[in-house]
Amino acid sequence: MTAPRILVVDDEMIVCESCKRILEEEGYEVDTALSGMEAFDKMRQSPFDVVITDLKMPGVDGMEVLKTVRRDYPDTIVIMITGFSTVETAVEAMKLGAFDYIPKPFTPDEVSVVVKKAIEKRSLMLENIYLRQELQEKYGFHNIVGKSKKMQEIYRIIAKVAPTDSTVLIYGHSGTGKELIARAIHFNSPRREKQFVPVDCAVLSENLLESELFGHIRGSFTGAVSTKPGLFEVADGGTVFLDEVGNISLGIQAKLLRVLQEREFTPVGGTKAKKVDIRLIAATNKDLQKMIKEETFREDLYYRLNIVPIYLPTLRERQEDIPLLAVHFLKKYGEEMGKKIKGFTPEAMDKLMKYPWPGNVRELENVIERTVVMIEDEMVRGEHIILPGEQEKERWERPIPMTSEELKELKKQLREKAVEEVEKAFVLNALERHQWNVTRAAEEVGMLRPNFQALMRKYNIRAREES
Repeated sequence: MTAPRILVVDDEMIVCESCKRILEEEGYEVDTALSGMEAFDKMRQSPFDVVITDLKMPGVDGMEVLKTVRRDYPDTIVIMITGFSTVETAVEAMKLGAFDYIPKPFTPDEVSVVVKKAIEKRSLMLENIYLRQELQEKYGFHNIVGKSKKMQEIYRIIAKVAPTDSTVLIYGHSGTGKELIARAIHFNSPRREKQFVPVDCAVLSENLLESELFGHIRGSFTGAVSTKPGLFEVADGGTVFLDEVGNISLGIQAKLLRVLQEREFTPVGGTKAKKVDIRLIAATNKDLQKMIKEETFREDLYYRLNIVPIYLPTLRERQEDIPLLAVHFLKKYGEEMGKKIKGFTPEAMDKLMKYPWPGNVRELENVIERTVVMIEDEMVRGEHIILPGEQEKERWERPIPMTSEELKELKKQLREKAVEEVEKAFVLNALERHQWNVTRAAEEVGMLRPNFQALMRKYNIRAREES
């Protein structure tokens, strides 16, 4: 691991050399500069993790060094060195972005402690930047896979609504990717640096959901042993995603309406309203207009939520996207598990295309992930893909033996079936390794060509090319 790089800037050589000696003993890589201009030259040549600068210097002083570093090198931490008479100015420097200050005269321990804290802060800062970039990459438009007309329309809506603060209501069956769309809106919006807070309204009781959303005051109910901020308060400046909003009670609907209208809420047991700046995205798989007629959903809340509606199609309605999604998930889980899987055979893709996918994209993703876990080959074939219900159906249809003779016969059948599966995989694997050249495949596995071809005929495997 590379040692952190530190630049010490002071017009007194003795101060530079003292800091250099102290910090090099701690394992840091240290350079020095006797003026602000020299410091700028060295920063242009190579980056530094921390800059320690004297406040009072002729020409370019410490405040100018601070301002330049903050403007041109925002990832670099600045520490001020100050005499007793300039402590007040050093505090002002901290308001402008300096991390801390070291008063003269200083001890080696004082320098070491401040620099260690600065390095820790920088590491945390860079980690947060990396995580934000990773999230933005993960939830960028390119990760919403699909080329169908319906998906193209959704991309167009997201591109228009993301830069705004408008409330979005996402309609879609379970597994269609409602949260993925919500996250894409957030991470492509001006609020991307703030929190995205998802809430599943279907899994919490009314009391728990109210407390989670709005927080509560200590003693407001049994078990409220301390004051707890709600998710609206936690997400201040960011986005709250209410999944399955059709499940919330009329009482919480009224409080939610107040958040949307007045941008304020009152914690459970509280008497004082709190202001909040959040964007709300909601999602549902229910018919809210029907619920309005049944008087189980507020009409005024519906119109507040339904500013920009987005309708997600089922996977059956965007069947042309199945190959794209399957390849996307194969690549995703192949990389995660360190497996080099080239793709799907036509037989395997045909199997995916014919299945109705009642669980939508989520079900497809689960099937592909399970396939990647189990597969050892370079290509996914039809037999590698176990669709929901196939294993269960096989067990259900298999007769339970009633006598020892029947047990023996069943064991024989199972052995034969297992051998057949291995033989078929053996032939296919050999052919794929040699681009379906039968002669080379037979030679490589140590079989005569006629015997190898007999196995191919047994399992109705046709060569794509003979040579």
